[in-house]
Amino acid sequence: MTRHQTAILDSKTRSDISIWQPMHRLRLAVRCLRQGGVLAYPTEAVYGLGCDPWNGRAVARLLAIKRRSMTKGLILIAADPDQLRPFVEPLEPERQREIHATWPGPNTWLLPARVATPAWLTGRFDTLAVRVSAHPLVAELCRAYGGAIVSTSANQAARPAARTALGVRLALDEPPDYILAGHCAGSDRPSVIRDGRTGRLIRA
Repeated sequence: MTRHQTAILDSKTRSDISIWQPMHRLRLAVRCLRQGGVLAYPTEAVYGLGCDPWNGRAVARLLAIKRRSMTKGLILIAADPDQLRPFVEPLEPERQREIHATWPGPNTWLLPARVATPAWLTGRFDTLAVRVSAHPLVAELCRAYGGAIVSTSANQAARPAARTALGVRLALDEPPDYILAGHCAGSDRPSVIRDGRTGRLIRA
């Protein structure tokens, strides 16, 4: 594979990840997360801001960059449901099957948070918003990191969410520690949000 080929961006399938996203960039993104940094990365619709969900200082800095209140809670994004188990309580099997049938994909579910889940993730709620992403770069990032990460849109209040790496720099007064460049998956709206216990639609 040539150096030119490793720079080609193609978000169609995970098998193309080694072609369009050089692995050293992925390693830098994982290092950023493990060192308590704030990372920007492309998701299904827009660029997201992420960090280690267990690191309170990292989350506090992410919220400051975004100018978001901790009381609102955050979303966790993962490569598979197993990465979310440390944070949420299991539901009855029928509800679990319905939820898992929507993943990977742009479907966020509010699930009962475990007692050990930090309040800086849940905010004022007893649930946690979680999603298994269909975006190949997000999935590869979570696999390389070894767990779920925080995911919130890369913008400040009253500013549109960024859809490019350049847009991230323009949307934020304080830049993240690292921008993992790539293409958003082309969705024109944020993920659907539903209550995991009832299936009730929270955000279309």
